[in-house]
Amino acid sequence: MRLATRTLVLGERTLVMSVLNVTPDSFSDGGMYLDAEAAARRAVEMEAAGADIIDIGGESTRPGSEPVSVETELARVLPVVERLRGRLKIPISIDTQKARVAEAALAAGAEIVNDVSALRTDPALAAVVRRARAALVLMHIRGRPKSMQRGPFARDVMADVTRGLREALERARAAGIPRGRILLDPGIGFGKSVEQNCELLARLPELARLGCPLVVGTSRKSFLGKIAGGGTEDGRIWGTAASVTASVLGGAHIVRVHDVAEMRLVVRVADAIGREGEEKR
Repeated sequence: MRLATRTLVLGERTLVMSVLNVTPDSFSDGGMYLDAEAAARRAVEMEAAGADIIDIGGESTRPGSEPVSVETELARVLPVVERLRGRLKIPISIDTQKARVAEAALAAGAEIVNDVSALRTDPALAAVVRRARAALVLMHIRGRPKSMQRGPFARDVMADVTRGLREALERARAAGIPRGRILLDPGIGFGKSVEQNCELLARLPELARLGCPLVVGTSRKSFLGKIAGGGTEDGRIWGTAASVTASVLGGAHIVRVHDVAEMRLVVRVADAIGREGEEKR
């Protein structure tokens, strides 16, 4: 996948996208990296731990969250992206639904836009991505972050996600974004039940039929705690490891995680198992 300054190689091994939230209220690391220099140092640490991409977000999309203004989001993310110019060897992704935020971040050095709304929140975002020749992650979400976990959930989650991602691809196509710069994310935890999240992970190969690389984010999410019987976000690392393994074996090209060093090892083992399985078929 061609980015502005490099080529992102997808498929040889699973890539690790590291989450860096510069928000006060994200579900896992909210408030930890509000200082721009501290956030930049954390990004450098993530690269050293094995991250292939840094995904920076300035607006929480946890269940029940409220949207923030463009000005607030810019004030959070832009100083971090600017500080990282020349300090990282890996690409930066900007996690935003807003065209103005994406445009500023891309101008400052980001090369990927990660849009949880799949071009539904801000129609102007598509043109920003096209002009910058950035890569674009289109994620499926049922509803809005504030109310998405209140239901009702889809009767057939695979049909719902497949239809939603096809519609997202059509929006991107109509805006002139080449399919070769698009990645798809089934949106684990975004308007899905515990059982539906598990079903999506078990049936990832079916989503590969849409013809785009897959990004999967399960890291520290609440459904893992519910399956395991509780625990804090920090205590969900073992559930995350299991779900990352399932994602890799299901064909994910990129996994989005908080615990980079640990999940880098998980991915390495899962990739090795997957390769052996492919060779024996």
